[in-house]
Amino acid sequence: MSRPCHTVPLWTSAEAASATGGRTPRSWSATGVSIDSRSVEAGDLFVALAGPNHDGHDFVHAAFEREAVAAMVSREPEARPEGAPLLLVVDTFEGLRTLAGRARERSAAHLVAITGSVGKTGTKEMLACALASCGATHASAGNLNNHIGVPLSLARLPQGAAYGVFEVGMNHPGEIGPLSRLLRPHTALITTIAAVHTEFFSGIDAVADAKAEIFEGLEAGGTAVLNRDNAYFDRLAAAARRAGAGRIVSFGESGNADARLLEWKPAASGGTVTAAIDGAEVSYEIAYTGRHWALNSVAVLACVHAAGAPVEQTARALRTLGPGAGRGVRHRIPVEGGHCELIDESYNASPAAVRAAIATLAETPLAPGGRRLAVLGDMLELGEEAERWHAALAGDLEAAGIDLVFTAGPLMAHLHSALDAPRRGTHAPHSEGLADILSAQLRAGDVILVKGSLGSRMGPVVRRLTAGAPAARRS
Repeated sequence: MSRPCHTVPLWTSAEAASATGGRTPRSWSATGVSIDSRSVEAGDLFVALAGPNHDGHDFVHAAFEREAVAAMVSREPEARPEGAPLLLVVDTFEGLRTLAGRARERSAAHLVAITGSVGKTGTKEMLACALASCGATHASAGNLNNHIGVPLSLARLPQGAAYGVFEVGMNHPGEIGPLSRLLRPHTALITTIAAVHTEFFSGIDAVADAKAEIFEGLEAGGTAVLNRDNAYFDRLAAAARRAGAGRIVSFGESGNADARLLEWKPAASGGTVTAAIDGAEVSYEIAYTGRHWALNSVAVLACVHAAGAPVEQTARALRTLGPGAGRGVRHRIPVEGGHCELIDESYNASPAAVRAAIATLAETPLAPGGRRLAVLGDMLELGEEAERWHAALAGDLEAAGIDLVFTAGPLMAHLHSALDAPRRGTHAPHSEGLADILSAQLRAGDVILVKGSLGSRMGPVVRRLTAGAPAARRS
């Protein structure tokens, strides 16, 4: 989601100085906040963060060249345009956090914080789209969900916004709690708990407890929205109650879910969802493909209801939003005798996300003579259980009736070995060269799923296969 164009100042020099305890020589007004000189927009306040590899102070001049209005610094930079104003603070990271804290203090918006093992970014985009149909809505850009991204997103919160939607992620225990306490959300959503980023955890129980830190900052009497179908529902609900949640709202396909998925009808481009939200039935279209996205849309409407926004109006808005790059975008690829369809899921992967993608591939209609092909790269950050998780996907692929499976990477070699012989396509040690192997085997009517963790570099496979193909369908 791109940053909005503000017609009123986001921060004046006086407000920013007061929030951070900093000093600035003259008056200015900022319409945005940036930490990357390469993406600074005219009117931004540039925050010069010092990291392990780069120091933002070295890029202050570049930020001003891109028309930053001021720069938050902890020391005088070596170069800047003459007269360009600085906001001098003791520490720029703390300055960003205190700026974010002041943004939260002055806001009357209903804030929603979203975490979970899978589906965070897409669900955040869905919820922002839904709420924007009935009021000014601010949301985290992309997946800015860590110790820097959350304060940056909050510092960008316009004072007049009616709603704010923030994604919160983690790699280690103890990371979500401080971010939640900074955000102080009115509603906290956990999409699901699964074996994702388990490398630094003792097990999935520990992942659930770390995700439950999202409740630490929940406003008194706030709402926790939880997946009723997930095995960790009771554990998470108990954590929410201990943190002072006033209401637990469940979503899922379970008969006792407060927000319940009643029916999912897939189509060539998205599908139709029928759901019951707090007892009221609603039908609507989404441009995402797959039952898991239908379920995520129900979670979105549960959050909409918790925010007091109109459910039917916001549900109608969901048909206007399709998935982002690498998150389900579909490409039509010309081949001899016709075309095939590629589902680009190359942005990330985990056992739960791959199983969901396999289910989507299985429900995708085939043209006569077509096959369903899965092209899978390594799922990373799974720790000691990684080999077992990869091999276990063989059962899902076989049950879904996937015709042929191509794999890349040392971990996916375990899946390759576990597959029954008729389903076993080529295995490559890495993703390079896999596109050429696939190109030689594609035929008209095929549907191809490409998925893997970002580090497994499945994105280049998609780009090679789609080079020269028509524009993608974001559905």
